[in-house]
Amino acid sequence: MIVCFGELLIRLSATGRGLLMQSPAMDVHVGGAEANVAIALARLGHHTSMVSAVPDNALGGGAVAALRASGVDCGGVATQPGRMGLYFLSPGAGLRAAEIIYDRAGSSFATASASAFDFPRLLAGAARLHLSGITPALGPQSAELALSAAQAAADLGVPVSFDGNYRAQLWAAWNSNPQDILSRLIAHADILFGNHQDIALLLGRDFAGSGDDRRRAAAEAAFAAFPRLQLMASTARHVHDADRHQLAARIDTRDGHVQTDEIAISGIVDRIGAGDAFAAGVLHGLSQGDIAHAANTGLALACLKHGLPGDASLFGQRDIDAFLAGGSDVRR
Repeated sequence: MIVCFGELLIRLSATGRGLLMQSPAMDVHVGGAEANVAIALARLGHHTSMVSAVPDNALGGGAVAALRASGVDCGGVATQPGRMGLYFLSPGAGLRAAEIIYDRAGSSFATASASAFDFPRLLAGAARLHLSGITPALGPQSAELALSAAQAAADLGVPVSFDGNYRAQLWAAWNSNPQDILSRLIAHADILFGNHQDIALLLGRDFAGSGDDRRRAAAEAAFAAFPRLQLMASTARHVHDADRHQLAARIDTRDGHVQTDEIAISGIVDRIGAGDAFAAGVLHGLSQGDIAHAANTGLALACLKHGLPGDASLFGQRDIDAFLAGGSDVRR
């Protein structure tokens, strides 16, 4: 069982490719970085469990129902006073970039106390705990919750994967020290989803040189700084406009690295959640084969996610196999 801990969110998006408030209607999706990973892995056949807190109302119930519909165990989702965390999206179009507005302050999850979660019980028998840097960015209580979850996993010998997911808007909203908090969390992780920019933030230093040399230098610095860390996975994205990107994947270990070729992605429907799809794809790929397979599987799932509305990947192994085989025509 893979346990994902983080906030469940409701996303409200401008319809079509318009601006927020341009139309009286909005598209509604359930999201959240950790929930996206739980859904994607469940769709790929893994037993996943979500640990979170939601209000006892239609929004909280609807979010939980959406996860359950994808096969995620929601027995660890508590109901707590507060409100549902929201975010609003204006999708990008052409040369206009997408824009996100957060509305998460005072949510049931952000204000939950440590007593709401019995982490030793919730993590008992787990194969992995998955966390992201969004949870500690929400405020001091959430930061302590994330640290408590990571420490409980360490005490139980449960491996921890951590996605940096640095969100400047959230960290800036309170008197935070992201370098210290994120470093304490990553100290518990054996897998880190992040790149040289994340490591530069954590270690307070820049990495010079070409792209490949810079990424390897950052990985080696991370391995030296965090003894438990065994693997770093990242993507490199080149944005031409909102409709055309190029994406490549990389995995670094203590012994070496693999780097995929770039894949051109056109006709993008929704890029939100692609990083979470990549994380899920890498974890899935590692359960099947070596790091080269994991990098390609992660890249495949991330690319597929660009063609799907909403936050989470809903693809299965058959879709990944067809993508890797070059099957982009109609399947009959």
